[in-house]
Amino acid sequence: MSQEFEPTDLSELKDMYDVIVIGSGGAGLTSAIEAKELGLKPVVLEKMPAVGGDTKRASSGMNAAETFVQTEHGVQDSVGKFYYETLRGGHGTNDPELLKYFTEHSSRAIEWLYKEGVQLDDLTFTGGMSVPRAHRPSSTAPVGAYLVNGLLTQIEAKQIQLFCDVKVTAINDDEKVTGVQVQTANGEQIINAKAVIIATGGFGASKELIAKYRPDLTKYKTTNQPGNTGDGILLAEHIGAQLVDMNQIQVHPTVQQDTDHVYLIGETVRGEGAILVDQEGKRFVNEMQTRDKVTNAINKLNGTGAYLIFDQSVRNRAKAIDFYDHVGLVKTGSDLDTLANEAGIDPEMLNLSIKKWNQSVSDRMDIAFGRKTGMHVLDTPPYYSIHIAPAVHYTMGGVKANDKTQVLKADGQPIQGLYAAGEVVGGLHGSNRIGGNSIAETVIFGLRAAQQVRDYIFGM
Repeated sequence: MSQEFEPTDLSELKDMYDVIVIGSGGAGLTSAIEAKELGLKPVVLEKMPAVGGDTKRASSGMNAAETFVQTEHGVQDSVGKFYYETLRGGHGTNDPELLKYFTEHSSRAIEWLYKEGVQLDDLTFTGGMSVPRAHRPSSTAPVGAYLVNGLLTQIEAKQIQLFCDVKVTAINDDEKVTGVQVQTANGEQIINAKAVIIATGGFGASKELIAKYRPDLTKYKTTNQPGNTGDGILLAEHIGAQLVDMNQIQVHPTVQQDTDHVYLIGETVRGEGAILVDQEGKRFVNEMQTRDKVTNAINKLNGTGAYLIFDQSVRNRAKAIDFYDHVGLVKTGSDLDTLANEAGIDPEMLNLSIKKWNQSVSDRMDIAFGRKTGMHVLDTPPYYSIHIAPAVHYTMGGVKANDKTQVLKADGQPIQGLYAAGEVVGGLHGSNRIGGNSIAETVIFGLRAAQQVRDYIFGM
């Protein structure tokens, strides 16, 4: 979160706005900024004491195809390829209408961010993608905090009211949405509006909802911030919204959980060349397959977790590693033997695995596991390892919305004046989300929601 950013003082909370945005992650901030630019008076309501939601925890990048950034980097890509690879990653169960809009408008979202001063001008790989499509800042800093800070700068510059510690307890509707009820330190209040945008994230931190929809996952830890408890989904369901894919919950393969805190180790580390080995020091998987496949491979290791192994050159290309090291997650060795002893891995086998890997990179052919992306020789000491295991990361299910971000009832008709964007919406990712698509979703559909609200209000 931005150190300088101060939420609006509660005394300034009015009882009427054009549009109420619930949630202050990527989708909420994007939609509020765009709404203001389109001539509306928005307000952002955040139930937590801090802004940024789960967005600020994202580390890899924002997927987009046919962008000017890819052109500048000499990367040939196509919207069609992006669509197909996301569909394949979701096992063909993605909502085709949402996926079409998402892939066709990703490039425009990168341009909009550039205009707002959020410059994602570097590229990296995520699992399941055949070309570098994950856009990130050229500093290689984690994308989430960079995005949130950039958007908060615009929230301040455009004097958009953003309140923290304001919990929405109900969405009011009488044939159409008329506003919300909120709970604040000053008690309960009704805020009226012509439209509401739900941008509250998923439910990866709700033990109750996970137990309800996926009791088999209750033993996993979660990468989610504590506020990600499905509030927006429940608010919408209460006024008749249809829910979809609620049992589709993503477990992320590389999460450090040996400390009190749970830390997601972003896909960028593998995308820039890290490999995974088991306790014996052997590689056991194509590290750049989709998350569900890598998770399954780790789960077969009898509960020991696995080890990300990388060298200084990978660290130089993935700045998030500096943070992981700062909070004590990284083991270091001046050579592979030292690292192996530090991490409790067999030194002889680790040396052999790295030798085989480097040969595969030189040959441009990973015969053992068929990896084709993020291929870099690991030969620049010092060497590093991070012990990881899978954890609940993302909920693919949520409210049913169309590509206009209108929230739909069971009969397929929109709830008038209710819109949703980001992880709160189900269907886009099918049964498995591709890394880098969640940040893209927040911006692409955050923009779309604001544009649709403008048309709805001015068309009234």
